[in-house]
Amino acid sequence: MRRHTPALMLQGTGSHAGKTVLAAGLCRLLTRAGLRVLPFKAQNMSNNAWVTDEGQEMGWAQAMQAEAAGVEPRVDMNPVLLKPESDQRCQVVRLGRPLETVAAREYARLGPRLWPTIAASYARLARAADVLVIEGAGSPAEPNLMRRDLANMRVARLAHARVLIVGDIDRGGVFASLAGTMALLPASDRRLVSGFILNKFRGDPSLLGRAPDALRRRTGTPVLGVVPFLSGLGLPEEDSLGLDRSGRRRTPPGDLRVVVLRLPAIANATDLAPLEAEPGVTLSFAERAGDLAEADLLVLPGSKDTLADLAHLVAGGFVPRIRAHVAAGRAVLGICGGYQMLGERVEDPDHVESGGAAPGLAVLPVTTRLEPRNNNRRVR
Repeated sequence: MRRHTPALMLQGTGSHAGKTVLAAGLCRLLTRAGLRVLPFKAQNMSNNAWVTDEGQEMGWAQAMQAEAAGVEPRVDMNPVLLKPESDQRCQVVRLGRPLETVAAREYARLGPRLWPTIAASYARLARAADVLVIEGAGSPAEPNLMRRDLANMRVARLAHARVLIVGDIDRGGVFASLAGTMALLPASDRRLVSGFILNKFRGDPSLLGRAPDALRRRTGTPVLGVVPFLSGLGLPEEDSLGLDRSGRRRTPPGDLRVVVLRLPAIANATDLAPLEAEPGVTLSFAERAGDLAEADLLVLPGSKDTLADLAHLVAGGFVPRIRAHVAAGRAVLGICGGYQMLGERVEDPDHVESGGAAPGLAVLPVTTRLEPRNNNRRVR
């Protein structure tokens, strides 16, 4: 009988439960124990992408986990990357290259084409590893998604993995979320779950009292660990859900105030994460035009839909504020789509994103025309 490479899989009660950081921590812990560890996430949804030496795109989170494991990131670690362009449309990246852009309701039809890629990527990693640390996506217990699952229990069965369900106790309702997750899972999937992790706990764990025992009696599954809330990790958020939404943070006297426009289709916000750890710098994300006041450096970040985000700036009253910022001699930085918006015109005749054309902010003498072929390169 063929031996399966040991695999541990972290799934969650929902997005932002802390699976990414816990998976990275396990990668580092097992690597320090002398094992060759490789991370894996079958399907990731994020506009924060990493570019490999070969110019292939993969989720930033798996690149970070690879670094924790002391290995070079490779697209097999995240064979399917979904890059949202709007609430209803996303670009599907398969093995580091764009496959097609689809409406949300059409994505399910790609499952039969994507699953063999996922299975083959996992097999290649399994042959090269002593153990795999696998991250799920969202929640495994969504009744509307179970039958077309590409990232959770189907992967656990493929890998013969032991599954840990992670709950975010900092947000409240963690015991109900864990019990509800188990109640919604089919019996065959419940048997794959070895335990629960209570993540982001503040304070004295003894305050939990007998609640973990009550959860075990109700579900038959034990709480295997309580992880404290870890502040100041200096790790970027995997997606925009975790970005600071307060544009009016208090700036200590003498700090450089960097304000980033929080665009609806913001991309690669991880580029700005190092500024959060920089002494003497206060970084905030602006959702309202008034949040731009007093910025020393105004940043227009990358975008997965440049024209739509440009329209958002016009409709939200940001444009006069941006022009006033420039006229006052203050610094402005445009990255990728943000740089294109600062030009005189943006054109998308081939519908690379949402299509169309519009005047830019006319801060730079630049005209941008989006073309279907995208060149990705590692830079320093």
